[in-house]
Amino acid sequence: MTPALLLDNIACTFISKDDRSQRYTAVADTTLAVAPGEFVSVVGPTGCGKSTLLNVAAGLTQPSTGEVRVFGQPLDGINRRAGYMFQAEALMPWRSALQNVAAGLQYRGMADADARESAEQWLARVGLQGFGDRYPHQLSGGMRKRVALAQTLVLDPDIILMDEPFSALDVQTRQLMENEVLDLWNAKKKAVLFITHDLDEAIAMSDRVIVLSAGPATHPIGEFAIDLARPRDVAEIRTDPRFVELHKQIWHVLRDEVLKGYQQQRRVA
Repeated sequence: MTPALLLDNIACTFISKDDRSQRYTAVADTTLAVAPGEFVSVVGPTGCGKSTLLNVAAGLTQPSTGEVRVFGQPLDGINRRAGYMFQAEALMPWRSALQNVAAGLQYRGMADADARESAEQWLARVGLQGFGDRYPHQLSGGMRKRVALAQTLVLDPDIILMDEPFSALDVQTRQLMENEVLDLWNAKKKAVLFITHDLDEAIAMSDRVIVLSAGPATHPIGEFAIDLARPRDVAEIRTDPRFVELHKQIWHVLRDEVLKGYQQQRRVA
């Protein structure tokens, strides 16, 4: 089967901001594939290059070497078959929730009335029916994340890229959002590349978990199939014996890299 997304032998080398004669390699020797309908999470130490890989997949960052393929075709420029849900909020504060969700459709040339109708449907699907006239400052953090989710999914992307989208939420709201994403994913079965620093979240949501090394020159050091039954409740699945076993296996690989990353952060500080 042709992957929905293939990062083939990717490396990313950047010029230092402080000394342009110096270069550093953030990502090296990285090959990663996501099948159509597959939910893949990437975990690794803080600052290891997870977001860099996601930006490469989105076409926002050009790799120094290697190739990105989208459903078998080389990626040239922005990945227009992907929707990107950022870690930081990307809502426009001067637009209402409904206007934020409709904006992407309008930019693509859809008539305003049709865009509003689709936006209203997606706000209802993420539990925000009746909140379309609220502005971002009038919504809670969890509600803003729901708007951002609707904003991404209303475009019906074939690939969904998510960069630690729930890291700023409290535990209860986070679990609600995780289950919401799983329900929507189960209905559409789009390819998902999900970046997270939370191993519990990665196991609870994914079909496969990729572990990255500490930087510099981050690369994959482990890959684990998550053979937990679906559908899943992210809170309840954490007590499953198989979940506990998988957590131990993955943490055994991840632990030393987290310690390396922590020591590197201390040296920089």
